[in-house]
Amino acid sequence: MDDAHGDCGCDGECNHHHGYLDNKENYLKRLRRIEGQMRGLQKMVLDEKYCIDILTQISATSKALQSVALAMLDEHMSTCVVRAAREGGDEAEIKLAEASDAIARLVRS
Repeated sequence: MDDAHGDCGCDGECNHHHGYLDNKENYLKRLRRIEGQMRGLQKMVLDEKYCIDILTQISATSKALQSVALAMLDEHMSTCVVRAAREGGDEAEIKLAEASDAIARLVRS
């Protein structure tokens, strides 16, 4: 299966792709920025920076990750879940359960 199909449940013969692929470069750019923030946090600890400053940066990094997660969830709901709901059947139930589980994980984090 190619990357455009991943775990969509199709056999690679379908004509759709994951919703986030339209914004893939934007997601990668944001994740690289978060990766830089993580390296910055490591440097702050190595340089023995003030704990409150480190905690502030951890909070900013967490919020950035949460923002990416919410954007991806929104795209998943508006593409994968909507497509499965239109098709109906077991796939619709599976996609709705996946989305519900993802929301629950985000709320707990």
